[in-house]
Amino acid sequence: MSVFSHIEFDNHEQVAYFTDQQSGLKAIVAIHNTKLGPSLGGCRMWPYASDAEALTDVLRLSRGMTYKSAISGLPLGGGKCVIIGDHRQDKSEALLKALGKYLQGLSGAYITAEDSGTSVADMKVIGTSTEYVAGVSDSGEHGGDPSPSTAYGVFVGLKAAVAHKLQRQDLTGLTVAVQGVGNVGLHLCKYLKEAGAKLIVADVFAANVQRAVDELGATAVEPDQIYAVAADIFAPCAMGGIINSATLEVLQAKVIAGAANNQLSRPEISAQLESKGILYAPDYVINAGGIIDIAYQRSGESATALRAHIESIADTLTSIFQRSELEQLPTEVVANRIAEERFK
Repeated sequence: MSVFSHIEFDNHEQVAYFTDQQSGLKAIVAIHNTKLGPSLGGCRMWPYASDAEALTDVLRLSRGMTYKSAISGLPLGGGKCVIIGDHRQDKSEALLKALGKYLQGLSGAYITAEDSGTSVADMKVIGTSTEYVAGVSDSGEHGGDPSPSTAYGVFVGLKAAVAHKLQRQDLTGLTVAVQGVGNVGLHLCKYLKEAGAKLIVADVFAANVQRAVDELGATAVEPDQIYAVAADIFAPCAMGGIINSATLEVLQAKVIAGAANNQLSRPEISAQLESKGILYAPDYVINAGGIIDIAYQRSGESATALRAHIESIADTLTSIFQRSELEQLPTEVVANRIAEERFK
């Protein structure tokens, strides 16, 4: 499997493969860029269909973290770790400790944190084998878990997108289709419900859907139906690559604003969104609340300063939307240019 010729390889500084036969660990760490600081990004555990699929994901995710930290004004680079396996069956203390040992060997070039399939508790186990772990502070409002901050950032960013596209200063009566109601998605749904929005939800895990129905009165649909529902806003909060030519054919929403990373299957999809009159909030901009939270855990700055920084996501997006219209460029292209000006 070639890394250098991979379609998602973007001059990554390092790609490391780790295995531990005793625990069953199979992991890949990708460090994209460290010009602004050490690479920091979550550790995802997912039952990838193949090693190639895992490599594609970690290359895309690590690149996205570089752009996310840069556009958020953080002194951090971009990196990511993926563990190949089902977190509900294959995760063990031995596996996590083995990963920590390998991460320690990277000498701080990559700092890990929680992501899909991992938790604060998992990071604390990894932290017994390495000092290069974040998102474990017990002093924070959420005990180190950045998920609520990610959700809050998406919420304020979604409102900014609605204000720009729909000329609405509130969400009352608007319908939001939320794809994925795990840690981040459910928190986002709570914010949306409190703001008066109607919720349509889907998730590959039935328990997550039932919780959203029971606690928030959401309407549930099958995972493959979420794109075509009659909604004003589509909020992808699950896996990446879900905005593609096929889903665009049925998507009814006029705003896409969600927490998932790498929502666009390919870069050229951004132009297709533009031509269809759909406003896209670039994912690494709107979902930056989590990395901002972790950065503030590391710096020890106040909760008030953290909240203000997360709320500035709305201003960043508004600037991107306005520049997009002025320059007649897709929002993703505008966001990329701003980020690249900072880290290249």
